[in-house]
Amino acid sequence: MTVRVRRVFEFTAPPSDVWEFIADPSKRADAISVVDTYEVDDAVNTDIDTDSVATSATWEVALPIPLINSTATVETEDVARDPPTHVKFVGKSSVMNVTGEHTIEHDEMSHTTRLINEFVVDGRVPGVERYFKRNLDDELDNLESALRQSFTE
Repeated sequence: MTVRVRRVFEFTAPPSDVWEFIADPSKRADAISVVDTYEVDDAVNTDIDTDSVATSATWEVALPIPLINSTATVETEDVARDPPTHVKFVGKSSVMNVTGEHTIEHDEMSHTTRLINEFVVDGRVPGVERYFKRNLDDELDNLESALRQSFTE
């Protein structure tokens, strides 16, 4: 079973502020409650337009499911970037694969910015997909809250 979630956030912030947050692997990792720790890799992926930022990170994920007694290492990497409107990342581990895609749209008439978020989680260990089916909406709420908080800093 694969878990797929699509959510759209709307902000009155400029699209550059949304891009600054969503294009940063460390800010994305900070917003996910099950990411215990992470390390952003210094190496830059030269296969994509990186706009001079790190494009990969290693997450240590603590999933509260019986078959995982400690954290699982998830290697994430941005696989597509089109600054300042789109970033897609993939994360791979022994317990799951995750794909996240973020697309920014700006409406000049209403001065609003929409962030379209699409996530796919494929569990490789029993219980992973069930966990994300129950909790992925909450994780997206965390992402939205972190974004909104970043606009006030």
